[in-house]
Amino acid sequence: MVRCSISARWFQISVLVAAQLNGIAYAQTASQGAGAPAHTSAPPVPQATSSEVVEVNGTIETFRPIFTVPPEAALAAPVLPNIKDPEAIDAQTVCPGYNASNVKRTAYGLTATLTLAGPACNLYGTDIETLNLTVEYQSADRLSVKILPAFIDASNKSQYILPTNLVHQPTVDEDAASTSLANDLSFVWSNTPTFSLSVYRKSTGDLLFSTAGTKLVFENQFIEFASSLPENYNLYGLGESIHGFRLGNNFTKTMYAADIGDPIDLNIYGSHPFYLDTRYYAVDDTGNLTLMTSNETNTSAAYISYSHGVYNRNAHGQEILLRPTNITWRLLGGSIDLYIYAGPTQPEVTSAFQTSTIGLPAMQQYFTFGYHNCRWGYANWSQLQEVVDSYERFGIPLENIWTDIDYMNQYRDFDNDPVRFNYSEGEIFLSNLHESGRHYIPIIDSAIYVPNPENASDAYEIFNNGNATGSFITNPDGSLYIGDVWPGYTVFPDWLSGGAGEWWKNEMVTWHGKVAFDGAWIDMSEVSSFCAGSCGSGNITMNPVHPPFGLPGEPGNVIYDYPEGFNLTNATQAAAASSASSSQKAAATPTSSNTDYVRTTPTPGVRNVDYPPYVINNVQGALGSKAVAPNATHEDGTEEYEVHNLFGYGILNATYYALLAAIPDKRPFIIGRSTFAGSGKWAGHWGQAIPCVRNGIAK
Repeated sequence: MVRCSISARWFQISVLVAAQLNGIAYAQTASQGAGAPAHTSAPPVPQATSSEVVEVNGTIETFRPIFTVPPEAALAAPVLPNIKDPEAIDAQTVCPGYNASNVKRTAYGLTATLTLAGPACNLYGTDIETLNLTVEYQSADRLSVKILPAFIDASNKSQYILPTNLVHQPTVDEDAASTSLANDLSFVWSNTPTFSLSVYRKSTGDLLFSTAGTKLVFENQFIEFASSLPENYNLYGLGESIHGFRLGNNFTKTMYAADIGDPIDLNIYGSHPFYLDTRYYAVDDTGNLTLMTSNETNTSAAYISYSHGVYNRNAHGQEILLRPTNITWRLLGGSIDLYIYAGPTQPEVTSAFQTSTIGLPAMQQYFTFGYHNCRWGYANWSQLQEVVDSYERFGIPLENIWTDIDYMNQYRDFDNDPVRFNYSEGEIFLSNLHESGRHYIPIIDSAIYVPNPENASDAYEIFNNGNATGSFITNPDGSLYIGDVWPGYTVFPDWLSGGAGEWWKNEMVTWHGKVAFDGAWIDMSEVSSFCAGSCGSGNITMNPVHPPFGLPGEPGNVIYDYPEGFNLTNATQAAAASSASSSQKAAATPTSSNTDYVRTTPTPGVRNVDYPPYVINNVQGALGSKAVAPNATHEDGTEEYEVHNLFGYGILNATYYALLAAIPDKRPFIIGRSTFAGSGKWAGHWGQAIPCVRNGIAK
């Protein structure tokens, strides 16, 4: 994770970081434990056994060196994305498609049974023999198309259908009996040569969505369907990635939440499987419309535009392939749950999508629209006060000041550093800050530290409270899933459990009683882990451990960037600094000598969630790389494979209601890094830090 620094006053942080590291370079050992459970899911990493005896205020203390998780712990087996694999088989060439039968009209549309049109291909999973199709004209401007397994049995018992209580599912409007009659969309199906569906705009005759000429593929780990598009189409959306506003016709959009800096065209933090399609028409003297597929325009001609939206309510890892003539969806599971919004203007599409499907953006308090100051590297409350005073002294408006993980006690949530950001000094600082009409927002990470059971001084009540209420994700065997984040070996809240939301709220309320913060900055919520798999299982007696990479300011991780490295990046030393920076980055990057890619083949009725047969183009490689493993298990038995893209969604929901409890009668102010369609009704969004000197304020 890259962190960027910006404020009215710059502080050199390399000395600060070194001082902090010297302060925690050794962990005190004791014979009494903190009550954390034993784990046996992963083999223990060899421990550092040397110790040091020092005298502190006349008392002899024994310390042990901090163990650094090896960089290799972050490496998962190498995989080759299907779109880059010369050996990959195109499902359209070998799979049979489906045939529709038993078609019945309903009050708002139709239902049908879809059955495999030939022998199963079982290419990237087990083919599902029978599917149910449901089509509904749900309102005056919305059409729903659902395709899901007809039976859940031994062959597809693991098929995950996104629950409506987790992500809202639009249903038929109360007044649909009258309003749906005015719907401008028309659904048509065909069995020639196999089942296909088409959606037209009745007023123009334009074909908006059509799978004609392609086959539907529906397996337990792979779903594929495609729609034709006009030449030089104009599609927008399908976030989140750093890409041109108009998506273009040579782009593969991967949706799999990832903790990554700023890669171009690849998957990053959020997943928003919605696109807007805008089409332009020339209007002749008689009012006839001609679709324009060229970028050239005639200044003397009259034009009109029509827009529609398409949303696929599916949270699995997925790829959306935009090509010159079509768009193809490839999903790693779940169902097809399409919603088409008729528009015909962009504002109407957006309004319909918000009001019926994802909700309206969260209303904000007035102060949130003011000037915000944030950076990584503040040393203590006194430095924060100096920053506020500097704004005051120079007459610069300031409504909000933020702190990164520096304020935490050894990077642990809901616990301040007892010296640098202690509660008594914080009370004075925040009292003065609030009296001046300003506000304070701290960062909150997504992982919870697991205390060392052999070190009584390492006790961490926040973990104990969550563990007692079953609030954390587990391994398949029921033991805690333990990854590695900033504080060391950590667990991860289970937002599908019955206890996590209440536990999160209680911790937020308790902490707010000590630190009167005014909002929450949620980070690492993809959810991110610095190692592959449950690397902390069997190893928590080594906690706290150091991440498998150097922190800023440590040897081997010198800060060359502006502003900390200003003197190293000026005109006289820029070349040397650039060379040293490149060498440093190369030395810090873990590498694998294994050039053999993992390829898996489907076993009937059995899924491989860690290495599925179809490999999406994930920026991090394997699904479990720098993330919680796909086989991690939630309280209700759901595997992380099904809901990885919803961790950020869950933590924002929990934080929203926690802030309502902690700060009653105030609109919660939250920004989150990982989001899913609908997160905006609770929180705003922030992206990763970017190089400040070239791009201005990053956060």
